Amino acid sequence: MSNRARRGPTASPTQMNTPNRRVPDVVRALLTVPDARPPGRCVPGFRALALFSQPWRALPEGKQEDLTFVKNYQPPNQRANHLRILLYGPAGAGKSSFINSVDSILQGRNTGRAPTDATSKNSFTQNYKTYKIHKGPDDFYSFVFNDTMGFENNANTGVLVGDIKLALEGHVEDGYKFSPSQELMEGDKGYRSAPTLDHKVHVLVCVLPADKVSLIKEDKFVEKMREVRLAACHMGIPQLAILTNVDEACPKTNRNIRHAYKSQYLKQQVDTLSLLLGLPQSSIFLVKNYGPAGNMNDDNDVLILSALRQIITSGEDFLNDL
Repeated sequence: MSNRARRGPTASPTQMNTPNRRVPDVVRALLTVPDARPPGRCVPGFRALALFSQPWRALPEGKQEDLTFVKNYQPPNQRANHLRILLYGPAGAGKSSFINSVDSILQGRNTGRAPTDATSKNSFTQNYKTYKIHKGPDDFYSFVFNDTMGFENNANTGVLVGDIKLALEGHVEDGYKFSPSQELMEGDKGYRSAPTLDHKVHVLVCVLPADKVSLIKEDKFVEKMREVRLAACHMGIPQLAILTNVDEACPKTNRNIRHAYKSQYLKQQVDTLSLLLGLPQSSIFLVKNYGPAGNMNDDNDVLILSALRQIITSGEDFLNDL
């Protein structure tokens, strides 16, 4: 039988080390992963890495504590009827899907109120829209999401940075249709001249797909997002980030979503995003959004609710300081 047809056991990384040849760390990690290829869609430039023995961020065992916090939340500032959360980032990052995922968890069923499109490469969201989540027939939870048109590399497509800055200040009216070529100006239809505290943004959340972080380093996305971040800093608005598609980025997490915060690959993406945007690593969270017909499960809920609780807490601190 030929050597091609019959192979002996693969040598371990330790066995492969010799005085004259050292196995690189990346190769060592690859050798420890039996099946490094992610099922389904392949990640461009994907490098399989093993899991840390312990999570690099602690997660609650169950979702109930965070779910109770979210359901019972009330803004501490009496001048605010709700906490406003603005999502921004590249087109197709999962902003609308995150809103749908939160809605699904709180409704106890899969929902899809925020329109999404898995096939379009351009931003599917065209209007500035506020999403309130029903708590009962005539009642809503005390936080709202604002979905925005996504950033794009092409100068003639995607939301303008100036419009996001205006939204932070509360000057953009609900339903305003973004124009990639013309920034909203005072006196235009859709411009709010005298925003109240309720209209202003209380916490800013950048949304990026975990399997694309390394690919945007040289793109204009980073420049635009940093400009928005700087404007929010000047306004004192707290900022966090969410990395979506963690299951598609890491095969270990695809097999078990609770491995998200043990994944070496996902930790690298968090570190990279922290350097790109200047956000603390502790302000960057991992989630897997629910699709239109995705099966819901408690482990996935834990990731989403953990991120949402920290978003709400950060916004609450902002309102307390006003």
